[in-house]
Amino acid sequence: MFIDRLNMLASIPALILSTLFFVASALPAAALGLLRDADIEHGLTKLAAPVLTAAGLNAKRVRVLVVNDASFNAFVVDSQTIFVNYGLILKVSSPEMLQAVIGHEAAHIANGHLSRRMQNMRSASSISGLGLALAVLAAAAGAGEAAGGIAAGTQSSAYRSFLAHTRAEESSADRSAAGYLTQAGISPQGLVDLHQIFAGQDLLSAANQDPYMRSHPLSRDRLRAAKSYVSNYGDRSSRNAEADYWFARVRGKLSAFKRSPKWTKRRAHEESAADVRMMREAVAFHRQNNLKKALKSLGGALAKRPNDAYYYELKGQILMENRRWNEALAAYGRAVNLAPSEPLILGGYGRALLAAGKPKQAIQAMEKARSRDFRDARLLRDMSLAYAKAGQNGMAALVTAERYGLQGRMEDAGRHAKRASSLLPRGSANWRRAQDVLVAAEQYQKRKNK
Repeated sequence: MFIDRLNMLASIPALILSTLFFVASALPAAALGLLRDADIEHGLTKLAAPVLTAAGLNAKRVRVLVVNDASFNAFVVDSQTIFVNYGLILKVSSPEMLQAVIGHEAAHIANGHLSRRMQNMRSASSISGLGLALAVLAAAAGAGEAAGGIAAGTQSSAYRSFLAHTRAEESSADRSAAGYLTQAGISPQGLVDLHQIFAGQDLLSAANQDPYMRSHPLSRDRLRAAKSYVSNYGDRSSRNAEADYWFARVRGKLSAFKRSPKWTKRRAHEESAADVRMMREAVAFHRQNNLKKALKSLGGALAKRPNDAYYYELKGQILMENRRWNEALAAYGRAVNLAPSEPLILGGYGRALLAAGKPKQAIQAMEKARSRDFRDARLLRDMSLAYAKAGQNGMAALVTAERYGLQGRMEDAGRHAKRASSLLPRGSANWRRAQDVLVAAEQYQKRKNK
C-alpha cells in the first residue's frame, strides 16, 4: 500500500478543467491523497461489480478508489471513478452498507447528475458563479471549511438555487441505490443502516439547520425514505459469503496499515477467515520491523490461498521495504504470473526489476502498467528513474513532466516538457506528448498572469 498524490482536477472533463483550472488548482482541496493497493482495489471491485451492473454501468470501467481521509465521505467527479474515504470503509459494519454507498455514487453517474452539475458550473459566468463552482469542488474533496470560505463570497440566492438541484439529485440517488441493491440481490437494509450512521453525523440540531443551505436532504428524511423502501418492497436477499469475505479483507488490510500494529494484533483473531487474520498479522509485524514473523504469517496466508496474486504482491512489498531485492523480484514475478493485467502489481514488478539493476525490463513492465492506469504518479516517478538509468533522458524528462501535470504542478511540468522537447526526435509521438504538456503549462501561466 502507498499514498499517491493526485490532482482531483485531472479527473474532471477538459472543458470544465479549462474554465476552472487556474484558481481551483491552487486550492489545497484540489489534491487528493489516494491509498493505492491492488488487493484493496480488487476487493472493492468485487463488491462494486453487482451494484454497477444493476446501475447499467460497465463494472470493468468504473473503479472504486480509496481516499486517504479518515472522515465519513464518498464522492464522484467523473463517470469512471468512485472515491471512498478510508474512514467510511472502516466505519461501516457490513458489505451491504458499503455497497449502498457505491450504489448511491453510481446513481449520480447513471442518472446524469454529473453532466448537469458541470453544465451549471459552465453557465456560471460571474465571480459569484465561479466561486460557487469552486466551493462545490472543495466540498467534494471533503474540505468543508474551504468550501464554506469560498461560498461566503458568492451570492446567497445563486448558492441556494444550485443546492436545491443538488438535494433533489441526492434523493434521486438514494432511490436509485435502493433499486440497484434489490436488483443485485443485496439487502437494501444496508441503505437504512448507512443513513442511521449519517444521522449521527449531523453537527447541528434540526431546529438550527437551514435545509436550503445543505447539499443533501436532512439525514432523518433520508433514513425515513430508506425505511419506507424496505417496507414497501421487502428484502429478498440472502447472505453472500463472497461479499462477506472481500469486505473483511478490504477492511482488514486497511486497518492493518492505518491503525497501530498493537491494535491489529489484538483484533486479528476476530477474523473468521484464517488467511485474512494472518495477512493482518503479517502487516502488523512488518510495521514493527519484524521481518521473520511477518513472512511467517504471510506464508500461512499463502498456504490457505496458494494462487493469490495479491498476497504475493504483499510479500514482494515487504521484501522490497527490507531491501531483499532478489526475493522481492521473485515474489512480484509470481504475482504477475497470477495477475498479468493488474497495473499496481505490474508497477511493483517494474520497481523490483529496477532495484535489481534491470532498467530496460523495468520500463517494459511499467509501460504496460501505465497503459492500464494513467493516474499512478508513483509509477511515473519510477518510470522516469528507469528511463534515466537506461540512458533515455528525453523520455525521463517527458514522464517527469507528465507526472507533475497529473499532480497539478504545471510550472514544473512545463520546465520538464521543454527539456523533453529538446531531447526527443522532433515530430515523433513522444515529442508531441511533450508539446501537449508544454502547451497546457503555457495556458496555465497565461491564466495565472491575468
